[in-house]
Amino acid sequence: MKVIFLEDVKGRGKRGEVKDVPDGYAQNFLIKNGKAKQANKAAISALAGQKHAEDKKHAELIAEAEQTKLKLENDKTVVELKAKAGTDGRLFGSIPSKQIAQGLEEQYGIKIDKRKMEMNDAIRTMGYTNVPVKLFANIVASIRVHVTEK
Repeated sequence: MKVIFLEDVKGRGKRGEVKDVPDGYAQNFLIKNGKAKQANKAAISALAGQKHAEDKKHAELIAEAEQTKLKLENDKTVVELKAKAGTDGRLFGSIPSKQIAQGLEEQYGIKIDKRKMEMNDAIRTMGYTNVPVKLFANIVASIRVHVTEK
């Protein structure tokens, strides 16, 4: 019996695949538990339409990430942050990714999740720092952060 997998089934198939499986297995396990449905012409055409919609949504997300990257890497986009510092230019405390995300949203209206910032450690010195941000699977932008003394 041909079935369309509605979710990943280990050792059998991935979500969206159309495969031929034994009738008993399909009826008694896959279809009964909602892991697959029988592959008829209507179901296959619905699957094709769903894949087309997912591809379109994926392309929109990539385009949006590219636009955000252009905004972030513009020379005029520099996040200005103020912090208390000692005489040697080291900060009392640090600047975490949360503070950078808040500054970016307040100054430029660009909202980015702090977890997407790939900082190994918080910023502890004054001056300019580039912070990489993973916007999408293979789209990485860089935010320029300028820390000055209060």
